[in-house]
Amino acid sequence: QVQLVESGGGLVQAGGSLRLSCAASGRTFTGYAMGWFRQAPGKERELVASIKWTGGMTYYTDSVKGRFTISSDNAKNTLYLQMNSLKPGDTAVYYCAASLPRNIALPYARYDYWGQGTQVTVSS
Repeated sequence: QVQLVESGGGLVQAGGSLRLSCAASGRTFTGYAMGWFRQAPGKERELVASIKWTGGMTYYTDSVKGRFTISSDNAKNTLYLQMNSLKPGDTAVYYCAASLPRNIALPYARYDYWGQGTQVTVSS
């Protein structure tokens, strides 16, 4: 059974930084795509960034390019999202997700497993 457990959320002032972690367990993630999503109150969930577990190919939504960095530590089975220059508009619950290996481009991956989410609040 795949388990994804996020941590690292919190309250930060605008311009500050946070690093989210997602501990993945339950299987070997070779070939998987891993993603960070976020959902703000009243808004749809959106893909923030994603990465191929093997090979390191990455994708970022335009609003976070140059500010956020997604990475993985395969030895620790952990996914990270380094968030710098945070803005109030980044306030949301952030979710880690895993996509089974499929022949599909990274931005269009369909996600099969989800974590419980971690709250990120950016004050102005």
